[in-house]
Amino acid sequence: MGSCTDRHATIQASLLALGERLAQLRLARNLTQAALAREAGTSASSIKRLEAGANASLDTLLRVLQVLGLDGRLLDSLPAPGVRPVERARLGGRERRRASTPAETPKATDWAWGEDDSP
Repeated sequence: MGSCTDRHATIQASLLALGERLAQLRLARNLTQAALAREAGTSASSIKRLEAGANASLDTLLRVLQVLGLDGRLLDSLPAPGVRPVERARLGGRERRRASTPAETPKATDWAWGEDDSP
């Protein structure tokens, strides 16, 4: 698994790419940042942060996607959370409502079969 620094860099790169793509889509629709902000019901500074890849709210992103006519595509990008048949059988036909804590794996001990320190 990657380090926290690697994940942060990947997230930052994704935010930058998302911001660039949103700016391109805005320009393709001949909208200024101020006009997009007005239509989305948010501030121009929020649009600037979003397009710069800076931290912006999910609310702002969804409002912008709605104005650009892309709000449905966000949900389409996520896989349907269908329940596997084995999981459904294990749960007695019910849907999962919450996550469970994984069972602890037994911890190794210092003692093992066949190890004898005697001469």
